[in-house]
Amino acid sequence: MAAQHSHLLFFTCVLALLAPLLAVDIENLNILKGNLDEIINLPTQELNSDQDGGNMRQSRSNDLQQAEHRWPKDCSELPAGSPSGIYIIQPTGLHQLVVYCEMNVTDGGWTVIQRNRYNTEITWAESWSTYKYGFGNVQTDYWLGTEYIYQIAKQKVYQVKFVIWDATNATKFADYNLFSVEDMSQGYRLRLGTYTGTAGDAMTSTSSSYVHDNMKFSAKDQDQDTYSGNCASNYGGGWWYSACYSVRLNVKGAITWGSLCNGNCKASVILIKPASYC
Repeated sequence: MAAQHSHLLFFTCVLALLAPLLAVDIENLNILKGNLDEIINLPTQELNSDQDGGNMRQSRSNDLQQAEHRWPKDCSELPAGSPSGIYIIQPTGLHQLVVYCEMNVTDGGWTVIQRNRYNTEITWAESWSTYKYGFGNVQTDYWLGTEYIYQIAKQKVYQVKFVIWDATNATKFADYNLFSVEDMSQGYRLRLGTYTGTAGDAMTSTSSSYVHDNMKFSAKDQDQDTYSGNCASNYGGGWWYSACYSVRLNVKGAITWGSLCNGNCKASVILIKPASYC
C-alpha cells in the first residue's frame, strides 16, 4: 500500500509539472485557428518508462526542463537550419504566441505578420479589436495582431520585407531597413526606414494622399486616417491609411501595391526580423 501511495504521489507531481505544457497558454492559438500538432518547437509531453521504472528519474528530469522551457522571442532566435513552419514565440513581457516562421527567404529568421491571397477565405473587414489580437489561419492567410506586432517590434530595431506576387504571379519585394509600430495610445502608428527592392516604394509615397509611412492604423470602427470618410470601411480592411491608399494588402480579392498591381496582385506576405546591422 505504501509503494502504491508513493507511485501515486510521483505521478501526481509529474502531472503537476506537465500541466503548463498540456494546456500551454497560447493566447492567439484559437483566434488564428492553429493546431498544437503543427507546432514544430512544442516540447514532447510523453512519459517514457520501462517495465521496472528504471528511467523514470530521467523522465522527471526532462519534464522539469520542459516546464522551464524558454521560447524564442521571435523567429530570428530559432536554431540555424530550422525549417519554415509554425512555432511558438514569447516576446519580452508577453505570453506565448503562435506564428509562422519563414526560414527560406534572405537568410531566414523572419516572423510572418501578414499573409493574404487573392482567393482568400478571409473577408478582412474586421473590427479594431479583431485586428488588435489577430485572426485567420496561421497556415494560410492571417493577420498576427496589431498589438502583437507592436510587442515584437519594440524588442529591438527591426526591418521589414513586403513580398508581393504581381498579376502575372511574379515575385517582387520591398525592403525597408527600419520598421516599428507605436503603441495603441498612438494609434499603432507605422514608422518605416529606407526602401530597397523590386516592387517599388509604395509605402512612403511623396503624396500625402497615398502615403502609409507615419500613418495610424484604421479599422472599420476606428477611423484614424486623414480622409474625410473612413478608408477602412470604404475599401475593405484595416490598414495604415492616409486618404486613402497606394497599398492595400488587407483586403479580399483586390490586393494592391502601387503601380505594380492595382487590385490584381496574386498574394502578399509581410515579414519582420531584427535589423542585421544592430
